[in-house]
Amino acid sequence: MKISVFGLGYVGAVTAACLSRDGHLVVGVDRQQVKVDIVNGGKSPVVEDYVGELIGNGVASGKLRATTDTQEAIDATDMSLICVGTPSRRNGSLDTDAVMRVCEEIGAAIAKKNRPHAVVLRSTVLPGTMRDIVIPTLREHAGNAPGLVIGNNPEFLREATAVYDYDNPPKIVVGSETEEDAAAIAEIYEHIDAPLFLTSVEVAELVKYADNAWHAVKVVFGNEIGNISKAVGVDSHDVMRIFCKDEKLNISPRYLMPGFAFGGSCLPKDVRALSYKGRSLDLDLPMLESVMRSNENQIDRAFEDIMAYGNRKISVFGISFKAGTDDLRESPQVTLVEKLLGKGMDVRIYDRYVNFARLYGANRDFILNKIPHISSILLDDFDAVLAHGETLVIGNASPEFEELPDRVAPEQRIYDLVRLKKRMHADAQYEGVNW
Repeated sequence: MKISVFGLGYVGAVTAACLSRDGHLVVGVDRQQVKVDIVNGGKSPVVEDYVGELIGNGVASGKLRATTDTQEAIDATDMSLICVGTPSRRNGSLDTDAVMRVCEEIGAAIAKKNRPHAVVLRSTVLPGTMRDIVIPTLREHAGNAPGLVIGNNPEFLREATAVYDYDNPPKIVVGSETEEDAAAIAEIYEHIDAPLFLTSVEVAELVKYADNAWHAVKVVFGNEIGNISKAVGVDSHDVMRIFCKDEKLNISPRYLMPGFAFGGSCLPKDVRALSYKGRSLDLDLPMLESVMRSNENQIDRAFEDIMAYGNRKISVFGISFKAGTDDLRESPQVTLVEKLLGKGMDVRIYDRYVNFARLYGANRDFILNKIPHISSILLDDFDAVLAHGETLVIGNASPEFEELPDRVAPEQRIYDLVRLKKRMHADAQYEGVNW
């Protein structure tokens, strides 16, 4: 393919080098003449293993050249990858001025070219940037140019291993306005063996931030555990080496899918204990200290959403913190119900496991004596609870609750804390806590 790469900084230089190595005809574009001269001289404008060699080979073979002329690059290619910087402003917001400027230039050049062209953003941008800036700017300046395809293709390159990461990515993500357009863009990676995700531009934008925020959280988490380890005389690397061997729960998708707050007899207790231990050792552990507060915020968020509906009659399906258990200890669903009752809501609850425990189980005393106000509104009649509510709250993932979307009345609405498999698509009747 014939591809122009806009921005010859770190991402752009690596991308141009690898594309030319793979046999594509590549034109690098940069406003700085010095970078253009470096590339045309067969050298790398960035310090990164193998990139200089690849650029040298690309220039020598005629597969790679650089220019400051946008029109020249657009006329010579069929696809443009935007790799300009998006630095932080002083207030923490993202500076997208370079993205806006290059979109204006590319759009104007495409208008003059008047032939089909694909424009793909590789720069890291927040959700909404494609819809609010990139797409309208390109279309405005391209006018009625035919066959304009626009996409987002985040990069997952690490400095010092960028060429290896380009060839061995954990995933390839391409977002576009249609799946067909995304698939056409992804053809430049057809030789790479990696999971391919064709998605919307918004998902593609946010995936990169989810990745980097998670990496940052992991570093901070490891360091805070390390701080505690050192203070109590434990080898932190032994702790985390064993921790990382657990790929069923620790290094896995478990616990990472958005939903409601955590609860139960283990997580809240142990997070509080570890935070207390840190304070007793005079350690500052801001991430661990903020976990419980963030968890409480999720309960408050669900409460505010439900209250905003203006419905007084509320039915809750599942009050234990996890389906298949009668354990109500530190259940966030209990906290949510207590907040609703405190506002005078008329609440009914159905949970077959908790109802059984109220009569026979080991938690009978807790249910009858510790939360009697909840015990009194816990019914064993699914249909009666369903008929009661104007708002139906799905509290846990018990399989029997999957039938609720098929049985909801037109005047009822569902608020889902667990993401039912049979989700409703009528916006007026269905909402999820995080979707």
